[in-house]
Amino acid sequence: MQAPVPVTLLTGFLGSGKTTLLNHLLRDPALAGCAVLINEVGEVGLDHLLIERVDEEVVLLESGCLCCTVRGDLARTLRELSLRQEKGRLARLDRVVIETTGLADPAPVIHTLMRDPFLAHRFRLDGVVATVDPRHAGWQLAQHPEAERQIAYADRIVLTKCDIATQAERDAAARALDRLNPSATRFEGQMGRVPSGLLAGMAFSQGPRPAAALGTWLGSGRVEAADARDAFGRSVSATHSRDIQTHLLRFETPFEWDAFIDAFDLLLQVTGERILRVKGLVNVAGETGPRVVHAVQQERYPESRLPDWPDDDRDTRLVFITRDLPRAPIEKAFLALCGVSARPTVPA
Repeated sequence: MQAPVPVTLLTGFLGSGKTTLLNHLLRDPALAGCAVLINEVGEVGLDHLLIERVDEEVVLLESGCLCCTVRGDLARTLRELSLRQEKGRLARLDRVVIETTGLADPAPVIHTLMRDPFLAHRFRLDGVVATVDPRHAGWQLAQHPEAERQIAYADRIVLTKCDIATQAERDAAARALDRLNPSATRFEGQMGRVPSGLLAGMAFSQGPRPAAALGTWLGSGRVEAADARDAFGRSVSATHSRDIQTHLLRFETPFEWDAFIDAFDLLLQVTGERILRVKGLVNVAGETGPRVVHAVQQERYPESRLPDWPDDDRDTRLVFITRDLPRAPIEKAFLALCGVSARPTVPA
């Protein structure tokens, strides 16, 4: 069987520039071999891009990528794409980009990829890209939990319309993102332009990666700063007790893998939806390289192994994005079930 096809989830609140970004992605010849799944073709301006209608729900674009309309069942659409490829009816299927609606919670789409046995063997989640309009970010994030969750799940965030937003608006949006998801890599976008490298190499476990890529993937510097203080110098945990928080846990002592995974799975099950996203590297006793772990809510991705460490830091590093869940119970779970203590945080 071929290697699983990487899937990128494109999300963002209503009016954040998601569809505009997708339109420009569809013009990119580098996306030849990509299938783009959208909810309704009418939301995306395809007329000037269309060169052939393959069938009722699939069109072939000038860039060489396919654009598929999802009417109801995402799993069915992905199965049909995979079967087209296996039967030789698609020349290439190198990547899938799924655009969600502006009010969608990304979690169900991620769960679909992980829970369906057919899809789990043929597709893998490469990452989540979220668009944010800095001019309206404060109001949207304050009023709509869906917007917060879209940001919390993101691996990469595009601040759109930066050419028409003021510096004060961009700075305010950056502070909000520091609070919600400091681990995500950020790009600044302008009308008519796609940030360079937006879709490249989001899954850290795929292939050899330089040490700098680890810091970018984990966002550890921003997470440690946000864990210690907010923009006003106050303790984040004290001032944002009900908001989404990000915690970076470091463990110097290597884990026994079975004990770690038992503790990790139990933590995910007990805390329910209060853990939104987890990603990190685990130092396993007796292994030369780390294991890469990911989770969304109560679902853990299959772990992968790296042959060597990408840097000289051998600490286990886990980034938790949570709602109404401080770091103390997470630390206690690993101490109680694995006998491993987390390093203390930077003093506030």
